[in-house]
Amino acid sequence: MITTDILIVGGGIVGVSIAKELASRYPDLNITLLEKEAAVARHASGRNSGVLHAGFYYSPDSLKAKFTVEGNKLLTDYCLRHNLTINRCGKIVVAKDAEELEGIFELKRRGDKNGVTLEIVDENRLTELEPNARTFDKALYSPTTSVVNPTEVVEHIARNLKGNVKILLNEKFIKRDDSSTVSTNKQKIKFRYVINSAGLYADKIAHQFGIGQKYTLIPFKGLYLEYKDTSLIQKHIYPVPNLKNPFLGVHFTITAAGKVKIGPTAIPAFWRENYQGLSRFSLNEFFEVLYHETRLFFTNAFNFRSLAFEEMKKYCRNYFIQQSVHLVNKIDTNKFGNYLNPGIRAQLLDTETLKLVMDFVVEHGENSTHILNAVSPAFTSSFSFSKFIVDEVEKRMELKMQT
Repeated sequence: MITTDILIVGGGIVGVSIAKELASRYPDLNITLLEKEAAVARHASGRNSGVLHAGFYYSPDSLKAKFTVEGNKLLTDYCLRHNLTINRCGKIVVAKDAEELEGIFELKRRGDKNGVTLEIVDENRLTELEPNARTFDKALYSPTTSVVNPTEVVEHIARNLKGNVKILLNEKFIKRDDSSTVSTNKQKIKFRYVINSAGLYADKIAHQFGIGQKYTLIPFKGLYLEYKDTSLIQKHIYPVPNLKNPFLGVHFTITAAGKVKIGPTAIPAFWRENYQGLSRFSLNEFFEVLYHETRLFFTNAFNFRSLAFEEMKKYCRNYFIQQSVHLVNKIDTNKFGNYLNPGIRAQLLDTETLKLVMDFVVEHGENSTHILNAVSPAFTSSFSFSKFIVDEVEKRMELKMQT
């Protein structure tokens, strides 16, 4: 058995950022981070687009709005300071008709309230910014949207952690033994406090601590398709999203290396790590996910039925491509190449209301904190979000020490 002050479960961007924040405040604190894979950032943190969002999608009263603007600045500064790859290309949101034009104005209103630098541009100004973007009358320009190499960022943070931080790789959380001990696949660990940032399995771990019982995670598969001509666009080009659900629609993204891709899909997956074929198949997860998705399908909660049909059609390569062509003036569909590394979005579902949870969700136990919903823009928000998490942990550890 080993003993630690703080046990962090999960080596994604949120887990390593929390370790960084804790170690910077308390260099003498013993911090242990568990990661079940052979390296950090092997799931959502390393498989996302790497876009650093500006923070204008989110309602002003949300945690996402609170942390994204500051998180963008902090992570941008971190990449510049450490010479990490960052492409500060900016983003254009385009409308295809008069109805979507109202969405442009709503995003501008949200951005203004959240303190985001934005510009509504006409078609002449749009041509100066991004000649190949196509819109109806107006578009929204976000100069502070960037893109990084997500794996490079997480690995750099993990390599440069100060203080008494140990990262245990190939070490999987198995179960909670009692109020101060957990078992991994290798040993038992005694702790004073647990921070659960386990992504796709955060709900499962939280349930062992009696937390978040009304929630479950539903996996959605995100596919990207490369475009072989890097001169196609100069900036990210996004459609106006449906603000009633957490997905942003198929869009054009420029990577940190300057390549172009379209995506992602939001296809309902059938187990939590359903990346490709039967890889990492789990029969228990299959039946559990199928049960929840069947409920959503028959009740048609949040219009799940049409969402599922629409997303499943994107397995058809030509249909997927057609979802992107209206965003640009000129494109050669023969230049689309291979599918890229797929990702899984760990989307929290409230099983009582059958609604997808839009905001970050954090709940606490007696000596534990559980990050139950850390979906996009969690990567962008990671540094500011980790400050909030450590503030919350400080309050609870201090109260416990006083009693």
